[in-house]
Amino acid sequence: MLLYGDYHTHTTYSRHGHGKGTVLENASVAADKGLKQIAITDHGFNHEFYGIRRKDIPELKEDILNAREVTGVDILLGVEANLISLDGNVDVREEDYEFLDIFLMGYHRMVKTTTFRDKVYLNWANDMAKIFRPSMEKINRNTTAFLKALDKYPIDIITHLNYGFETDTLAVVKMAKQKGVYVELNGKRINFTDDEILTMASEGVKFIVNSDAHRPERVGEVNNGLDTIYRLNIPLSLVANVDKIPKFNKKRGSF
Repeated sequence: MLLYGDYHTHTTYSRHGHGKGTVLENASVAADKGLKQIAITDHGFNHEFYGIRRKDIPELKEDILNAREVTGVDILLGVEANLISLDGNVDVREEDYEFLDIFLMGYHRMVKTTTFRDKVYLNWANDMAKIFRPSMEKINRNTTAFLKALDKYPIDIITHLNYGFETDTLAVVKMAKQKGVYVELNGKRINFTDDEILTMASEGVKFIVNSDAHRPERVGEVNNGLDTIYRLNIPLSLVANVDKIPKFNKKRGSF
């Protein structure tokens, strides 16, 4: 079994100390662990505290070119975009997409939403779900927002689905399969039941195992996902970055 790459890693471009390492440090750890490829996917532009700034993209591109040359690891420039509206909008613009090699999307708190109503129903309502079990109305609203995002954008990977934002899992992953989007098994948290994962596999949903590393030493640490794959006897043919190179939307289409 060969883990080809880790496609969800953060650096100091995730601001205010959220990401701890440089691009070169992430790539060096990847090289030491035998990875052929990584993606730098710092938090999206609308995250109020940790988001990468658009003005820093040229510097990030230079860091990636330098780290590629030093380490020999193929490094993709990406972003972990934020869901910012009930209508499925995310914080990546068409002009942003031009510089991306890979496009991740997930739900995060503390983001600038499109409207105040979106802030209420996306952020505050789901914060309350930590105290009170989310209603079906809330789950359906969350699900619809994800389905709209998947329909609008050439997303490559859904990150940590259901973390802080419960959805109808199977509805979302069926749309993901239809759109050629990978469902992440996150290195820190997996918010699916075993039955849900087995149903996904029976439907032919494609998984990807990522670290979600915020420190360089965590790059390539995907045991949480791999242990789940082996424990449930999921075919490795359904895991995009084991023994093969993932195919991302950038090479299949446009924004």
